[in-house]
Amino acid sequence: METVELANITISQGSYARSLAYERAKLFIITEHGSKHWYIELDGVSDEQALRRFEESEDIGVSVAATTADGISWTGRGYFHPNSRHHAANIRGEGPLEGFGTP
Repeated sequence: METVELANITISQGSYARSLAYERAKLFIITEHGSKHWYIELDGVSDEQALRRFEESEDIGVSVAATTADGISWTGRGYFHPNSRHHAANIRGEGPLEGFGTP
C-alpha cells in the first residue's frame, strides 16, 4: 500500500464545486492481485455544508482534483462518504488517477 499526503482537494458534482478545508488528507493506493484501488481519508473537515450535502443525498459520485504535498496534480472519480459527527470523510475512488499514475 502506498500512502501520499495531499495538499489540496476540490470535489465537484455537476455545477457544484468545492475546495475542501481539512486538517489532514491522505491518498491510499492499494495493489491486490494485480489490481490497483485508491481512496482518500480526510480528517478535520471544517466544511459542514459539504458534509451535510452528501449525507442528505443519494447521489454521492464526485469528480476529484487534488495536489499531493510534493506538487503532483491529479484528477479522478469517486464516491464521497461524509461523517459530520467526526468532521471527516472518505472518498472511495473509481477508476484511474489521471496525472498521478493508473491504479
